[in-house]
Amino acid sequence: MSEMSEELAAILDLPKVELHTHYEGAAPPAFIRGLAQEKKVDLSKVFNSDGSYAFEGFVPFLRVYEAATTVLQTPEDFKRLGLAILEEAASNGVIYMESFVSPDFCGGGDVSAWREYLAAMVEAADEAERDFGIVSRGIVTCIRHEGPEQAKTAALCAAETVGDFITGFGMGGDENIGAQRDFKYSFDMAREAGLRLTTHAGEWRGPQEVREAIQDLGVERVGHGVRAAEDPALVDELAEKGIVLEICPGSNVALGAYPDWKSHPIDMLRRAGVKVTVSTDDPPFFHTTMRDEYLNLANTFGWDAAVFTDIAKASANAAFCDEATRQNILNKLET
Repeated sequence: MSEMSEELAAILDLPKVELHTHYEGAAPPAFIRGLAQEKKVDLSKVFNSDGSYAFEGFVPFLRVYEAATTVLQTPEDFKRLGLAILEEAASNGVIYMESFVSPDFCGGGDVSAWREYLAAMVEAADEAERDFGIVSRGIVTCIRHEGPEQAKTAALCAAETVGDFITGFGMGGDENIGAQRDFKYSFDMAREAGLRLTTHAGEWRGPQEVREAIQDLGVERVGHGVRAAEDPALVDELAEKGIVLEICPGSNVALGAYPDWKSHPIDMLRRAGVKVTVSTDDPPFFHTTMRDEYLNLANTFGWDAAVFTDIAKASANAAFCDEATRQNILNKLET
């Protein structure tokens, strides 16, 4: 093995911290196909002939995503899903992972039903920590294209179940619909309940969307946020305020936000002093893993192990977890 390949292998084996994954979006295609067969649901249009998820572009991706989730119908389904995604993440060296979970997919926003689904996800998290050594937390998310009123039900579910596992609140969905400020009520409710805040912004809309997320919703982290790179003043503001960007390069390239890895602004943002993190978003949809993300970043930007370790530490410090858990993660990153 050459010196370079040994160095690259060491990078790929580093312990990793992931802050931006979608619970349902991390479902392996084979898992979803298996559930569809069990429940006799026709999802043939969801998959390509090779078994991968079939879509081109962001809005078709959202449609396929939501179609795939229709087979996730019971708390037990979500427990099985949780074990599958946590085992896969752990196999890629992830020692801590946060996932976005939506009550819209877990009981339709009813708090009582949500509690049952949540209990199943907590069981999966506990078993995965015991069996795979991975620690996980959940961030309740409202869905932007479902509108502000529906978002209030997600915020209520989050506020009613804040605790050891549910530690944050955020928003996903179609960024091109509505405005961040439309969801201020829900974010205020979550903040008052003690939840940490993040929101998807600046994946498709420009820098102003990131600025509005910070100003109107008061988030401390921004999902994606990469379009901020187009506004030098905003880049300086992000660096000065310590706003953390949950960046998912493989997702951005797969969906066409950037034509290739060399065009991606993550390295520029990092060099400008912005706190960047690395995640997979919806890994099987975008044919990626955390090892793949590390491999592409190392090959594209020449990042070495020290850079990746610094990013993992920054991710741990930005994690929505208690201080004891954070220190435990940081200790593992030092070994």
